Amino acid sequence: MFRTSIVKRLLLAVALSFSLHAAMAQPAPAVRQDAPVSGFNPDSVEVHQDELLANQRLITGRITLPDARARTLIQPDGRMWRDYQRSVVPWIAAVLVLGTIAVLALFYAIKGRIMIEGGRGLATIIRFSSFERFMHWLTAGSWCVLALSGLNMVAGRFVLLPLLGNETFSALSRLLKPAHNYVAFPFMLGIVLMLLVWLRANIPNQVDLNWFKAGGGFLHGDHPPAGKFNGGQKMVFWIVVLGGAAMAATGLTLMFPFVVTNIFGMQIIQVIHGLIALLMIAMMLSHIYIGSVGMEGAIDAMGSGEVDLTWAKHHHSLWVADELAKAEKSPPSPAE
Repeated sequence: MFRTSIVKRLLLAVALSFSLHAAMAQPAPAVRQDAPVSGFNPDSVEVHQDELLANQRLITGRITLPDARARTLIQPDGRMWRDYQRSVVPWIAAVLVLGTIAVLALFYAIKGRIMIEGGRGLATIIRFSSFERFMHWLTAGSWCVLALSGLNMVAGRFVLLPLLGNETFSALSRLLKPAHNYVAFPFMLGIVLMLLVWLRANIPNQVDLNWFKAGGGFLHGDHPPAGKFNGGQKMVFWIVVLGGAAMAATGLTLMFPFVVTNIFGMQIIQVIHGLIALLMIAMMLSHIYIGSVGMEGAIDAMGSGEVDLTWAKHHHSLWVADELAKAEKSPPSPAE
């Protein structure tokens, strides 16, 4: 018993000794000379993130990373940008996209499909060449991928995630994100081709002003004269060219970060990129509606390239007159 008691006391002394040495070896918490005596203490181990961010003026330090772009420890503007992306942008997207769809549905319910007056005839006229249709569908197809992948970034977590589940939504997002980057290059190529081929035919003039004054013939059924492109189509052309150029410039800046600006500048550019994209989506939905279910015969222009001559005379009378005049002046082809 006596020996057992001695052993227990020795073990207890050794344990106390180790505890004392560990406590002495632990560095004392750094106390800032300018830290407030009472209130918020940034050096406290119990400090919360919100308190820390709200009292950033009390935080000091030195970052020695060799890359200057990585020396930002805390960026308050980044929190504002994150909140904007999560709360404001989805509502803007809902108003522009869903609002445009609702307006088009209401217009279709009231007006119905715009039919060819007198019905289709037997004669047709070539409206667009194969190359023109190629560059149109190159731009349109890549735009659809960009629009859908961009909307997924904006509102996918609110719309698709509850429907698809975590795994499926994650797999879809991993596919759409690189697609958004790579498909941007065919879209930019299509814009350049359209600008080179269709620029001359899309210069605004007095005829377009008269076309807008008459409402394009959509309200009263009396189609005003128009050239190869009417006022509405010219407006779409310049929205695609100028808006696409702005999308390309901002998108390339985001695709190659820190080359042009810092993180704050990139956040501003991302906001501009998203707003322009949503406005273009709303406008293109109207263009798609008119070119498909909204007007009989319009889709033929970008399908076979040939349109009904009666349809062309109603919607592009000046262009038809020019084409018929050219056909009369051209020498007849030799008989085989």
